[in-house]
Amino acid sequence: MKLLKYMALLSTLALAFPLSSFARDKNEHSVTISDPVQVGSTQLQPGDYKVEWQGTGSATQVSFIQGKKTVATAPATLKINDDQVTADAVMTDAGNSNTKVLKEIDFRRQKEALVFDQSGM
Repeated sequence: MKLLKYMALLSTLALAFPLSSFARDKNEHSVTISDPVQVGSTQLQPGDYKVEWQGTGSATQVSFIQGKKTVATAPATLKINDDQVTADAVMTDAGNSNTKVLKEIDFRRQKEALVFDQSGM
């Protein structure tokens, strides 16, 4: 009887692991932006956003979603960092007329980062 219980437990775990890997393959993360920042032609206000992307490498299209509404899209490069960061990092540069321009988002406990080339700003 004990053997049957262990076999049932192992079977359940074996089925759960592939499901968790499918969930991880979703290209999205949540990020908090603390200051107004320019992304493409849109200025994002401070707040919480879901960042979703499609594509890989330099052919990545990123969407910034608040609630159920996409508020901005921009091209980016998906890169893999050597080390995992311990907190979300939103990096900006000074743009024209004292605006902050989004340059990179590193995601907490992940090796992925999105790099935005907005040199024309």
